[in-house]
Amino acid sequence: MRLKIAAALVLGAAFSCGAEAKPVSACVQTFDIMRPCAYQPNFLSGIRSIKVRMHRERRKAIQRVPEGRETASQVIGGRPAGCPHAFCGCSASLKVFGRIIPALNLAANWRRFPPSAPAPGMVAWRAHHVFVILAVNSDGTVVAHDGNSGRHLTRVHTVSLRGYRVVNPHG
Repeated sequence: MRLKIAAALVLGAAFSCGAEAKPVSACVQTFDIMRPCAYQPNFLSGIRSIKVRMHRERRKAIQRVPEGRETASQVIGGRPAGCPHAFCGCSASLKVFGRIIPALNLAANWRRFPPSAPAPGMVAWRAHHVFVILAVNSDGTVVAHDGNSGRHLTRVHTVSLRGYRVVNPHG
């Protein structure tokens, strides 16, 4: 039994080698976000670069327009005076009623109006967004007055009604 233990100790000592681990004091602070320590591998290194790369790819994908789907988009302004930071509901109430109605600043509050078919003057809403329909196209899309349609701008552009419910704000 002692012979087996001694043999295991000898073999363990013979085949064990250092993993070239450096002491913590060997870490030199580089003040680099990507690699905070030049001599120690950091399991979080590269996370920021992956997020940045994913963000850039997402932006490129958003900017690409599928073939045959090119539509003119006209920026007509930014956030109207007196409207909150998320201003699609406020912009729609200004367009439809000519004044800010604070209860309609929340896009989901537009669901209180009766349902309607798409037509000029109607409003399309879904959770977190609302816009006013200016014209209906033959392919089922609409020309919309769209407040806070991206980058905090108000646009008049062609929009699909997929995922939206149309309501009559005058009904």
